Amino acid sequence: MTDALISFEPATGEELWRSEVSDVDREVEAARRAWPEWASKAVTYRSETLRRFVDRVKAESETLADLIARETGKPLWEARTEVESVANKVDISIKAYAERTPNRRIEGAMGLRNAVRHKPHGTLAVLGPYNFPAHLPNGHIVPALLAGNSVVFKPSEKTPAVGAKLVELFHSAGVPEEVLRLVVGGPEQGKALAAHPAIDGLLFTGSATTGVALSRQFAGQPGKMLALEMGGNNPIIVWDTADLHTAAILVVQSAFLSAGQRCSNARRLIVKQGLAEPLLDEVKTLAGRLIVDHPHADPAPYMGPVIDNEAADHLTENFLILMSNGGRVVRHMSRPIADRPFLTPGIIDVTGMAERPDVELFGPLLQVVRVDSFEAAIAEANNTSFGLSASLIGGTPQLYDQFWANARAGVINWNRPTNGASSAAPFGGIGLSGNHRPSAFYAADYCAYPVASSESDAMRASIGVGLREDEGAKLVTKKYL
Repeated sequence: MTDALISFEPATGEELWRSEVSDVDREVEAARRAWPEWASKAVTYRSETLRRFVDRVKAESETLADLIARETGKPLWEARTEVESVANKVDISIKAYAERTPNRRIEGAMGLRNAVRHKPHGTLAVLGPYNFPAHLPNGHIVPALLAGNSVVFKPSEKTPAVGAKLVELFHSAGVPEEVLRLVVGGPEQGKALAAHPAIDGLLFTGSATTGVALSRQFAGQPGKMLALEMGGNNPIIVWDTADLHTAAILVVQSAFLSAGQRCSNARRLIVKQGLAEPLLDEVKTLAGRLIVDHPHADPAPYMGPVIDNEAADHLTENFLILMSNGGRVVRHMSRPIADRPFLTPGIIDVTGMAERPDVELFGPLLQVVRVDSFEAAIAEANNTSFGLSASLIGGTPQLYDQFWANARAGVINWNRPTNGASSAAPFGGIGLSGNHRPSAFYAADYCAYPVASSESDAMRASIGVGLREDEGAKLVTKKYL
């Protein structure tokens, strides 16, 4: 019997989709064969093809949003915003390609031209995550195709149906089937794709553990592009503000949007000691009002389930570990339905813990640390191996300048949530959060490489120094004297 991959709805446990597991070699070879013709097309041709993809996404927006909601468990309203991001990515990528990878010509003496153009790498592999199964891989696929690469895309084994639908929409818009290939499978297929000798690079979004393993694997292959977008143990600092209600809203949005399953969610609330109790009262009250329900519920939920029971078990176990190691519960994390991965927001004060684990707990779990000085707040914010996003709530412009200058993160916000990032800006982190290959507007940088050329319509050459006298020329001269 052929192996099959089955996707289940986290909110109901019902089977949503199934497909045979892919042959990685076959998919890579197909993309490899198709790449030269696609790369030879004019960028305007590729741009117009991708604009037709936008039309297809908009035509099937409700179908795609419903599929995202069912397969991830996220509320339908949030799934609709993801579809909008998929559609908006094309125009942003076209603008980024023109700005980040332009053709340049510099005229020189005697008709000489110095040119800089950009070429695609070849065949790129894309490994997608489950939290944004359309938007995040699309953020790699669109700029990669636009630059002239062929792509082999493996969606997360937890959200393969959305990945398959995304590829179907690209194909229906006119992207050749051989140029964009789909790999269905689990970790085994992902490893085979990453290690395939015929790929020219890998664009990855996922956990730091996998990203570190990929970095080691690619260390001996400097000719291959590796772009890593990983998670974060992100801090949000609240300092010197009288508007604690608005501050609490920003904290809740940062910590619990998408059921805490965004790489940019706040994991640690760092608060000035004098503000801690009144702020936590506001945060606790607001978190308790959040509706946790299935994606299509009425009234609409703020949070759906996390991706599966395994993830829910991991989060509840870590909540208990924090409690047993000195954490003080502000709000208990609970499991409303025993056999389903719904979780209520959990908040725990870990100020008294001797050692706080530096891990990304990917769900609705917020840790609180109280500090006495702003310098201590920044030190605590930087007390992590990650470096994706960080926010300051409250404070003065001078404090924000100090925070911005000293916070170690790729996204730094003021009076905004940690997860408020624009697709028209670069998105990425440092440390265990990325390898200095930010995506979003800067994805154009890693989808093509610059080629410098010196060009002339006619051959002109001379060597004016360092040559011996031409003996043949001397003999000719003597003969005719």
